[in-house]
Amino acid sequence: MALSVWVLTKGLPTPMIADTLGDRLAYALRANIVAVLPLFIMFVTIGNSRFLSEAIDPTRHAESRSMQIDGRVADNTLQQNFVFAIASLALSTIVPVSHLQVVWACAIVFVAARAVFWLGYRLNPLYRAPGMSATSYMNLGMILYLLFHTFSA
Repeated sequence: MALSVWVLTKGLPTPMIADTLGDRLAYALRANIVAVLPLFIMFVTIGNSRFLSEAIDPTRHAESRSMQIDGRVADNTLQQNFVFAIASLALSTIVPVSHLQVVWACAIVFVAARAVFWLGYRLNPLYRAPGMSATSYMNLGMILYLLFHTFSA
């Protein structure tokens, strides 16, 4: 995960934006729209699965195993998206503008990690670990960087 973020940061173009707080936040919000796509796809998948089955009535508890997994994945992804959004927006305010593409690098890795988490969970619940750890540790890395920057300044 860390290597992927580093490689993507080096490979992505430096943003051509004014170095203002508003432009930085707008840049990060665009990356967050991409990061929220897996969650939206999960909601659509869950909704379609329910609509086309007996589970359309959630009080019947008629969800299949895959529906239960999709619901758990969506719940966890919502939690991870919340942390990612706060951390990436804060990160966009302190990273030098010449390295601001790290926000997009993190968003791309976030999407890939969520896909790995979902696929792994569907195959075997133990296989969700790589996607979960990639997402969690990336979020933690952003938080620790922000805390270090906040308290060392």
